[in-house]
Order: sequence, then C-alpha cells, then structure tokens
Amino acid sequence: MSSISLIFRRASGLMLALALLPLSSQAAMESVTPGKLTYGTAATFMPFEFVKDGTLSGFDIDLINALTKQINLTPAPMAMEFKGLIPALQGKRLDIINSAMYVNPTRATQVDFVPYLKIGSRVVVRKGNPAAITGRDLSLCGKNIAVTLGGIEESQARVDNTHCVAAKKDAINVMTFPAATDSAVAVAQGRADAEFLSTPGTVALFSEKPGLFEAVGTEFEADTHIAFAIRKGDSEMRAQLEKGLQGLVKDGTYKQLIEKWNFPDSVAIF
Repeated sequence: MSSISLIFRRASGLMLALALLPLSSQAAMESVTPGKLTYGTAATFMPFEFVKDGTLSGFDIDLINALTKQINLTPAPMAMEFKGLIPALQGKRLDIINSAMYVNPTRATQVDFVPYLKIGSRVVVRKGNPAAITGRDLSLCGKNIAVTLGGIEESQARVDNTHCVAAKKDAINVMTFPAATDSAVAVAQGRADAEFLSTPGTVALFSEKPGLFEAVGTEFEADTHIAFAIRKGDSEMRAQLEKGLQGLVKDGTYKQLIEKWNFPDSVAIF
C-alpha cells in the first residue's frame, strides 16, 4: 500500500470518527426548536400556572422564565389539557412538562422527574361548611367532591372512596373538572360539597375570593413533590434543568419566587 493511500485511509477513518461524535452529542441535546425550551403546561392550576388578563402567569411560569435565562435558552410555552402533557412529551412535541406535575409511581414509569417544590393538599369547602365535612376522613362519604381531571386530587378522592366502601358507607361522588378554578366554582355554587386543592392553591383561592371558602381538617400528603417532567433517560435535559435550578437558588431567585407567591416556607426543597 502506498503512503498516500495509507494517509487517505487514516484520514477517512478519523473524519468518520469525528463525524460520529457530534451526532451522538446532538442526539442527547436535541430540542423541539434549537435555542428554545419548549414546555407543555395546562394553565388551569392557580397559583402555579393560569391565564390572567390574557397572559400566562403563575409560580411555574416565573420559575421557568428565570431558569431559561440561567441556561441561555428561550422559553416557549405550549398550552394543552393536562391529560395530553405526557403523550406530547413522549411524542417529542415538548422538551419538558412545566405544569406543577405531582410525582407519583404511575407517572414515574412514563417520565423522569426533576423536583423543585414539596407541597401538601387541603379539603376546601364553602364558608360555613354546610355539608359538615371535617377533613380528609369518612365525613367525605356520600358527598360530592370536586377534583381536577387527571390530577393527583382525582387519585386521592378515588382512594378515599374505597375507604368509604370498605367502611360500608355511601360512596363519594368524584366530580372531575378541567381546572381547579372550575372545582372552586362548583363548591361556591353548592354543586360540590368540597374540593381537594394544593396548599399554595388554597392560599391563592382565599386571596382571590375572600370570604367564600374555608379549609377543614389538616394538610394531607404534605411530602408530595412537584417536578418538571422529562423524557425517560434524558440525562442532558436533567443536567440543564438542575444547573438552572442551582443558579436560581444561589442568586436568591428561588426564595424570592416562593415569597412572591405567598407559599409557605415548607415548600422549599433547596
């Protein structure tokens, strides 16, 4: 073999090796739109994500806007129903889900999580508590309980119904609504006896609608984490989000956002 042929063969091999390396890296880092972080959100869960005066608002929206600055990406929201978020992520229409998604074992089989808060829930009733509900207990049996369709609240209410059935009491009528605000309206109108709502959501509801509601019983499942959801095995996206969160903790933005939205200090996990 001539020296020229040998040099050509070695150069070709080196070029092939160099070409393959970037492809692997690009596959790990590819996003729906280069330079942007496309996130799915169901903007129906005050105070985390909701629409106010035609503008997307909430703790999660503020958080992702600040986080993307940390990692030099542009936030690109994609609004959809909550039940469509995981299929959209799996179908690579989204880079992440940013929608106050509660971490639970079922979802953990479908997506990976990057937690950023820890919260609990409350039982919210109409002022005066006409149905005499005492909390998340057997006083819920035979009552109409409003929950967000597909949310953790629906799962909680259905578990409570099995407790009622086991105790040989009347079943809970689990009323599902597309948004927590719809659940609140149902309670205010007397169509539902109570709703399950996150503790921060309860604070926001009482602030928005003073004198209409009250919480009964104690906070429950107070060690529930909410998180960004990413595709299974997407280690590059996990690293980017964790880097951004670390930056927000370090510069004080994370704490400032918790204070801005009147969340209790107990929600912080950093």
